[in-house]
Amino acid sequence: MVDVVGFGALNFDRLFKVEEIAERGTEVNVIDEIGAPGGSAANTIYGLAKLGIETGFIGAIGDDLEGEEIIAEFVEIGVDASRVMLFDEVRTGIVIGFVDDVGERALYVSPGANNEISVSNIDMEFLESSKIVHMSSFVGDKQFVIQKEICKSLGDKVIISLCPGALYARRGMEQLRSMLEVSDIVFLNEAEIEGLTGKSHIGGAMELLELGCKIVVVTLREEGCFIMDKDGAHEVPTQAAKAVDTTGAGDSFATGFLYGFLKNLTPHQCGMIGNRVSAKCIQAVGARACLPTEDELQSADDFPK
Repeated sequence: MVDVVGFGALNFDRLFKVEEIAERGTEVNVIDEIGAPGGSAANTIYGLAKLGIETGFIGAIGDDLEGEEIIAEFVEIGVDASRVMLFDEVRTGIVIGFVDDVGERALYVSPGANNEISVSNIDMEFLESSKIVHMSSFVGDKQFVIQKEICKSLGDKVIISLCPGALYARRGMEQLRSMLEVSDIVFLNEAEIEGLTGKSHIGGAMELLELGCKIVVVTLREEGCFIMDKDGAHEVPTQAAKAVDTTGAGDSFATGFLYGFLKNLTPHQCGMIGNRVSAKCIQAVGARACLPTEDELQSADDFPK
């Protein structure tokens, strides 16, 4: 049995380090650039595999060098990529990102092969055989509907972990309601939960719990995270870390939190680990470059004993 299966967009990130994020009509110098596999759920699954968790992924790539690199990196770290779909004559999804000198970013998404996913080519048995299904957003409307159908089908067969991101949060509560009602763990940042619910992160978390979510996790940047479940609320501060690039910060937080969850730790302890993994992630350009191994994570002074 695979512990966690991810389902979300598979993209190849082209990240440009710049002096500042350009405004319309301006020119900005590019300091450096890198290319690396990405995608929100994919980053989380990669991070979990690096921590020794049995993982798999469902997604789509094109028949190109970027798709080959995405698969190669999954296979090297131990992710079961056998359910990743390959579409001929379609390019792999691309994200073009610009990162300034304080780690802030602007992203542009070209979905490519992600838009080719349909219900007929998704292995439901693979999803149902896992402990946790972790989902993140797609750009396309069709794939959003597919995820809603999958959530309904999975019901209480597995633990559903949802990372809506800004794309789905912007769709609003009514469109997202059916997914939230069956989600066991929901990850949002402060802006996303406020935009989704129209309330503060505390009020928004309460609303999502009333809707049916079991655990609501809100990342609060330098302040750490806020967690609410049926037993109460937990504020988990984080240690200050200089941000080189915030790309993947939320994805890596989910990695740490789900790792703790699988180890049967308390929500507060899961939040501590999420903060730790996220703090490591932002210390390098790219979403995966600085993710820890299990030994590195457990040897940290603030790892829950």
